[in-house]
Amino acid sequence: MRRKTVATACLCASVLAVGPAFAADGDAADLSARQLADEAKQELLDAQSLHITLANRSDTERSTRTPAAFDLRLDEDGNCAGSLRMGVGGANGGSVDLVKRGDEVWMKPDATFWKTQVGGGAGELASQLFGDRYVHGTTDDPMLAGLADTCDLDAFRGQLDSGSARAAQESLTKGDATQVDGTGVVPLTGSEDGSTITMYVTSDAPHRLVRATEKGDDENITMTLTDYDTPVPDKTPSADESVDISKLHDVDPDATPPQA
Repeated sequence: MRRKTVATACLCASVLAVGPAFAADGDAADLSARQLADEAKQELLDAQSLHITLANRSDTERSTRTPAAFDLRLDEDGNCAGSLRMGVGGANGGSVDLVKRGDEVWMKPDATFWKTQVGGGAGELASQLFGDRYVHGTTDDPMLAGLADTCDLDAFRGQLDSGSARAAQESLTKGDATQVDGTGVVPLTGSEDGSTITMYVTSDAPHRLVRATEKGDDENITMTLTDYDTPVPDKTPSADESVDISKLHDVDPDATPPQA
């Protein structure tokens, strides 16, 4: 799950992956497309926290294990709060709420998530046993660690420094000023592997990336970034709302759930 989630979220990384930023703060009208991209990259690298939403409406092979959407607030300490909805290509993989503070993780899957991600009788039984409660444990548990990797802001930002030399040479086209959710932005358009990638960078300094889209024959992805440096909510589920992860491991994978 981690590889696909991070790769999708970083759809604009190859266009941003260039050398050191060289632009000076100023009005977007005075800056080139590359200067604006450089500033947007630096703002992402410097951000202590972000609110990231993603919608993947790509016409791809059906998969219940690829996120179709997520809404996550995450910071550089690995804390996060939000939700993921699984399933692309018409598949329904269910949804899961996620909270992470330090090395503690809480996840609350819906019934469909349990059945598709765990599978078999164990998934059905887990859905019945845990109901509308969080499963709680630490990142020492492989299942929780895999899900919690989605909260890794450093991994997200690390993609910005891993672009290929070819991607660094891609030209960017600066479009006419427009708005995204009431914020003045300038669209920067480039291409990667046959897809068109458009990044919307704020017109006023600091020049920050607030939306990126990828459109291609099969791709249709939109990512939105807001709340730069806004702390992740620190509220965690109570003990009454939670079940220890060990209870999940006790579920027999060959179990037959009781019939109503």
